Amino acid sequence: MYPDRVVSGMRPTGAMHLGHYHGALKNWIRLQSELPCLFFVADWHALTTHYDDPSIIETSTWDMLIDWLAAGVDPSQSTLFIQSQVPEHAELHLLLSMATPLGWLERVPTYKDQQEKLADRDLATYGFLGYPLLQAADVLIYRASQVPVGADQVPHIEMMREIARRFNHLYGKEKGFEEKARDAVKKLGGKRAKIYAELRKAYQEQGKDEALQQGKAMLDDTQNLSMIDRERLFGYLEGSGKLILVEPQCRLTESSRLPGLDGQKMSKSYGNSIALREDKDSLTKKIRTMPTDPARVRRTDPGDPERCPVWQLHQVYTDTSTHEWVMKGCKSAGIGCLECKQPVIDAILKEQEPMRERAQVYLDDPSLVRAIVADGRDTARKLAQETMRDVRDAMGLSYS
Repeated sequence: MYPDRVVSGMRPTGAMHLGHYHGALKNWIRLQSELPCLFFVADWHALTTHYDDPSIIETSTWDMLIDWLAAGVDPSQSTLFIQSQVPEHAELHLLLSMATPLGWLERVPTYKDQQEKLADRDLATYGFLGYPLLQAADVLIYRASQVPVGADQVPHIEMMREIARRFNHLYGKEKGFEEKARDAVKKLGGKRAKIYAELRKAYQEQGKDEALQQGKAMLDDTQNLSMIDRERLFGYLEGSGKLILVEPQCRLTESSRLPGLDGQKMSKSYGNSIALREDKDSLTKKIRTMPTDPARVRRTDPGDPERCPVWQLHQVYTDTSTHEWVMKGCKSAGIGCLECKQPVIDAILKEQEPMRERAQVYLDDPSLVRAIVADGRDTARKLAQETMRDVRDAMGLSYS
């Protein structure tokens, strides 16, 4: 099988905020130490809703990359690149569109939901209808085994799996597959070839799942097989054809609990966000002017933290002893709202301090970011081109 790999991307639609950090970037930073990761700026995806005014995309792309690096995404552990610089994404998207039923795209839950939410935009375009297919190409082209997503994105990953399954069914019947697979069996050596034949028979004739798993484990441990022979033997073991596209699995991530300044989910469109690298004075002003429990009209009025947006930030940023201090002080009017807000301000500034320091290096020398992206592009293109060679061969488009 292909090696485990994580792929994820974000649209460049403006400055990143702390909700992005707690909802996605912290997870990326954790994953990069566990598995090979590719993280990309989805600039083509930004065009699905901003095709009529793409002026923000370029600036937002570089700003977002600096935000990633500032947050702790490490280019020595992760591959960072820009989607449009790897044209193979578009080629695979086009080829997948030839065999993807229209109804699959129309049934994606976010399709109608986003049309309603963005009613002020003309979204009657193929780009908007087909963005889940481009999203599928973004992942399938790297044969990613895992995609970190929130629960709302699970239907998109399931569709990716269906698209990969359909493609393999349509085009995985390699010409001369049986003969090539039997030749690959011989490369296992006499003892392993015999075990492989027994496990294949046990799975295909008796349906023993453990035989399938044992066979896969044996193939994984066999060192003298080329990648293409390994995939043929996996397919031959299962009774299918050659595996061309990998069905990715969801890597469910906990939804961000970080609220905005008004208690709603933090979002630029709500005007309630704190930028990842917010200026110190601006951040302090935003927190100090946050709404609080409406029952606290005067300093001497007792309040209830459960009705206050600031309390939600305390739950993310401060410790248990501070929570007790807030709960007691608010309910007894022993502390004022500005006193209550100060520990949150201090904690956010402390979180942002190393981000600002890391970002400054790239702000002082933007060529460093461009070099990281150029290296990432080359790495990503090499992987993408390997996949596209197999895709073109399977579809009879190699003309070799």
